[in-house]
Amino acid sequence: MSGIIGKKLGMSSVFNAQGELVPVTVIQAGPCKIVSVKTKEKDGYDALQLGFGEKKEKNISKPVLGQFKKKELTPNHVLREFNFQGNTEFKIGDEIKVDLFKEGEKIKVRAKSKGKGFQGVMKRHGFGGVGGTTHGQSDRLRAPGSIGSSSFPSRVFKGMRMAGRKGFDNVTVSNLKVIKILAEQNLILVKGAVPGSINSYVELIKS
Repeated sequence: MSGIIGKKLGMSSVFNAQGELVPVTVIQAGPCKIVSVKTKEKDGYDALQLGFGEKKEKNISKPVLGQFKKKELTPNHVLREFNFQGNTEFKIGDEIKVDLFKEGEKIKVRAKSKGKGFQGVMKRHGFGGVGGTTHGQSDRLRAPGSIGSSSFPSRVFKGMRMAGRKGFDNVTVSNLKVIKILAEQNLILVKGAVPGSINSYVELIKS
């Protein structure tokens, strides 16, 4: 099994064996139920579709709800697919827990970054600003400046860095060390920060 779904609970710090204070992110990893099993013979690849978090039936579409009822499962809030290798046989309804990982190993964490909303070029791209602070130039301090030429090419090139939406992108952070696993509470403590806001869903993947 290559990964599991979790929820970011926040950041904390713990002492390691050398007495050093290590910043960690606390993640509730699972338990995740197997919703669907993909096989190479039927689907062309081997993967497991995992579900995490319960969702009310009134908040789910009827086709998706019918799939859950057909498999006698409660609807899940998040569905993700993870590859798996080996001869292990998985069945629908089985649970994948945090003991999938081991303390000390390196993992990848994938999630949506925090959304910053509509931002200007200085915050979004790190522009330095144009114009002076005197002689009537106060309205141009945070402006983007020129964005194109005049007669040629008479257009703005694609990819020009301008103001716009910042954040809420798919971000993957690699080589994060597992500091501690609390199997009874389904918690995993990962060194450093992971993308996303508190209570956002993340994917924990074996490196």
